[in-house]
Amino acid sequence: MSAERPLLQMRGVDRRFPSGDSTVTVLRGIDLTIHSGEMVAIVGASGSGKSTLMNILGCLDRPSSGSYQIDGRETAERTPDELAALRRERFGFIFQRYNLLADMSAIGNVELPAIYAGTPAHERHAAAQALLQRLGLGDRMDHSPGQLSGGQQQRVAIARALINGGAIILADEPTGALDSASGEEVIRILKELNAAGHTIIIVTHDMSVAAHAPRRIEIHDGAIVGDTHAVPSEGAPLSTERQPSVRRDGGWFKGRDRFVEALRMALRAMLGHRLRTFLTMLGIIIGIASVVLVVALGRGAQNQVLSQIGELGTNTLDIFPGKDFGDTRAAAIDTLVSADATALAEQPYVASATPNVSAPVTARYGSVTASGQVSGVDAAFMRVRGLKLASGRWFDQSDVDHHAQVAVLDQRAAKALFAHEPNPVGQVVLLDQMPVEVIGVLQPSQSQLGSSTPTFHAPFTAVSTRLTGSTRLDSITLRIKDGYSAQTAQKAVKKLLTGRHGTQDFFIFSSDQIRGTIERTSTALTLLISSIAMIALLVGGIGVMNIMLVSVTERTREIGVRMAVGARQSDIRQQFLIEAVLVCLIGGVLGIALALALGWAFKSFGASFTLLFSTGSIVAAFACSTLIGVAFGFLPARNAAQLDPVEALARE
Repeated sequence: MSAERPLLQMRGVDRRFPSGDSTVTVLRGIDLTIHSGEMVAIVGASGSGKSTLMNILGCLDRPSSGSYQIDGRETAERTPDELAALRRERFGFIFQRYNLLADMSAIGNVELPAIYAGTPAHERHAAAQALLQRLGLGDRMDHSPGQLSGGQQQRVAIARALINGGAIILADEPTGALDSASGEEVIRILKELNAAGHTIIIVTHDMSVAAHAPRRIEIHDGAIVGDTHAVPSEGAPLSTERQPSVRRDGGWFKGRDRFVEALRMALRAMLGHRLRTFLTMLGIIIGIASVVLVVALGRGAQNQVLSQIGELGTNTLDIFPGKDFGDTRAAAIDTLVSADATALAEQPYVASATPNVSAPVTARYGSVTASGQVSGVDAAFMRVRGLKLASGRWFDQSDVDHHAQVAVLDQRAAKALFAHEPNPVGQVVLLDQMPVEVIGVLQPSQSQLGSSTPTFHAPFTAVSTRLTGSTRLDSITLRIKDGYSAQTAQKAVKKLLTGRHGTQDFFIFSSDQIRGTIERTSTALTLLISSIAMIALLVGGIGVMNIMLVSVTERTREIGVRMAVGARQSDIRQQFLIEAVLVCLIGGVLGIALALALGWAFKSFGASFTLLFSTGSIVAAFACSTLIGVAFGFLPARNAAQLDPVEALARE
C-alpha cells in the first residue's frame, strides 16, 4: 500500500436516524481508507447502507459519530459552505436518476457547477462543449433532459461531474436505469476516467458492474464485511486531461454570474407557474395601486380645495373689529375706518387694500323681489379676491370717490332677479331705498365659501352714506405683495393699526390659515387611508411568503441537486429572495400601471377634479415592493438554504 496520506479516511463512523421514539443505526463502525487514483466499488443489498455511506463520502451527509477526513482534515470541522466547496471543486456526482434540471439544456446542466465555482462564462461554456463532445453529445447540447435517452442523460451527468475537475467521482447505481448497451458505455467512460487519474467510487448492488473495479468493498447491515484491497502501488497523479482547462474567477465577476444564474432560475420558476405567480402578485398589485391612487386622490382633492381658496385672493389678510369671530362687542367698535385701509394700502408689503362694509337688503327689479346682501367695497376688491367678470365692467376709483350708485352682481343675484333676461347690464335695481345701475356680472366663484345669498357689490362710499349711515367698516382686506410672507405682513399690520387705534381692538385672519388647515387635514386623511391601503400590501406580502414556502417544498429536489453540485447556502438563499423580490417588483409595476390607467379613466369620464399622481408615491411604491419581497421572501429563502442536501435529494 502506498505510504502517501489517504485521500479519504473513515474511522469508527456510525450513522443513526431518528425513527419515532427510537433511532435506527444505518452505518456502524465503518473503517475505510481510499487513496487517490483508486477505482472502488461498494456493493451490498438494498438497505445495507451503501448509499448512506456514499452520501457521507461525498459530504452530502455527516456521520453521527466517528471520524471522516478528506486530505487529512476532519469534515466535522468544516462549515456548510466549506463542504459545498468540496462538493463543487473535488467531487463529482453521478446519480442513478441523473438528477438533471428539467428546465435547463444539456450544456446548461453541465455548466451549473462551474457557475458556482466562479468560472468565467466563455471558459465554462467552452469546457462544457468540450466535455459533451468527448462524451459523444456534441449534437445534443441544446436539448433538454426530456429530449435525451437515459444513456445520454447519464453522460450529461458525467460531464457535469467533470466540469470543475471531478477528482473524486461518486457514482450511485450509474447503470441502474440504463439498458445493457448504455450501461456498458457508462462503465467504459468511468474506467477511462480512472485511467486518466480520477478517483472513482461506484455504489451498486450489481456484481457485474462491481467486477470492473479493482477494489470491491462489501457492506451488510451497515458494516463492512469484505474488502478486496487492491490499491495501485502508487497514487496515480491526476492527469491534466481529466478536464478542460478552466479558470476560477473571483470578486465581482464571480458574484455577477451567480446572481445572473439565480435570476434566470427565478424567472424560469415564475414562467413555469404563470397563474400561481399572477395570483401571488394580485395582492401586491391591489395594495400598490391603492396606495398610489389614494395619494393621487388626496393630492387632487387638496389641490382643488386650495385652488378654490386661491379664488379668495392669494396671500390675503382680513382685518376684523373685536377679539375674534363671535365677539359680541365687535359691533360697538367703530375705530376700523376707511382711513385705515388707505394707510395700509401705502405700506410696501401691501399690493392693494379694500375696505368692506355689508348690509342685508331687499332687492327689487320690476315685480321680482329677492333677499340678499350688499357688499360695499373698493375698486381694488376684484383684484384682491381674484374675481373675474362674465359681462360688463367693475366700478373704478372715480365711482368710489363720487359715491356712484352702481353695482356688480354675482351669479346668484343675477339669477334671482334676471332669470329671464340674458344680460342685466344697464338695468336699474332697487336695494332697499337705494336705486343702483347694474354695470357688471361676475363669473361663478367659490369666494363666498358656499354661501347661497345673492350679493350686490357696490362702492363702499355709496353703501356707507346711503344705506348704513355709518363710516364704520366691517373689515379690511389686504393682498400681500409677492415676496412677503403672510406672517411678516401680519406682524406689521398689527403694529401699524395698534398705533393708529391706541389699542388692539381688531384681529387678523390670514388665508394661509385656511390653506394650512386644509393641507394638514388632507395630509392626515391621506395618511390614514394610505395606512389602510398598506394593510392590503401586508396581506399581499403574506401571500408571497406562503407561495414561496410552497415553492420551496415543490422544488426541494432541485435545491438538493444544486447543493450536490456545489451551491452555497447563500446561492440558494439568493435565488429564492430574487424570486420573491421579482414577484413583488413586477406586482408593483402592474399596480402602478393599474393606478395610472384608473386615473386616466377617471379623467376621461369627466370627473370634477383630476387625480394628481406623485413621483414620490410611485418611487415609494417601488421601495415598498422591494421591501416586501425581501421581508416576506427571507423566511422561505432561509428555509431553502438550510435544507439538508441528502434529504432534499431523497424527496420526490
